[in-house]
Amino acid sequence: MYHVYKRPFVDFFLRTVSGWYTLVIFTASMREYADPVIDWLDNGRGILTHRLFRDSCTQLPNGSYTKDLSIVEADLSRVCLVDNSPISYKVNEANGIPIEGWTHDPHDEALLDLLPVLDSLRFTSDVRRVLGLRIAGTHAHS
Repeated sequence: MYHVYKRPFVDFFLRTVSGWYTLVIFTASMREYADPVIDWLDNGRGILTHRLFRDSCTQLPNGSYTKDLSIVEADLSRVCLVDNSPISYKVNEANGIPIEGWTHDPHDEALLDLLPVLDSLRFTSDVRRVLGLRIAGTHAHS
């Protein structure tokens, strides 16, 4: 038995972003746990039908999981991964969009904050060129 809570604005976020992109859930969770949660989030809309689970991840020696985005789409210029664990997009660093983990803060607006970024990425020929600017900027200051 477990309890699942929705991050604020998740329904609005999914409805909005599903109009822009094909959504793929790529989770390090086990299918048995994740499928019912994804079904609940999808709520019969049919927008979360593409799903990858822990068995599609690569486990690192330290026990954490990475996600090779090339199994989602061979053309990585068209793929981005929103994840609260930077290690999960280590293989495809220029495709990663970090988001803070959520811990029941009812005033959290992280999903709303992502909307302008995701909206603008629709109009670029290669998401890595835009997202890579953040990585280059980070390394330049370190």
